[in-house]
Amino acid sequence: MDTNETTNDPRGGQRRFYSAPRVCQFCTDHSTTIDYKQAELLRRYVTENGKIRPRRQSGTCAKHQREMARAIKRARHLALLSFTGESLR
Repeated sequence: MDTNETTNDPRGGQRRFYSAPRVCQFCTDHSTTIDYKQAELLRRYVTENGKIRPRRQSGTCAKHQREMARAIKRARHLALLSFTGESLR
């Protein structure tokens, strides 16, 4: 939902939703770099099913989201990350 949207409350009133502004982790901490060899860092930006998390969930800016997606795809290609979430049994 967008900022300041109203919805009908089952109790009869109106409730307002406020989205908290997210700050990009990589913009605030310039010492952190996005690298395909950092599998532990990249795993935080991948869902349990193996999909790349969108910007609205991860909180990264557009520039760093593109770098993150590129690094995840490279790590998958080199088998540092799996394409699927859990390994097949």
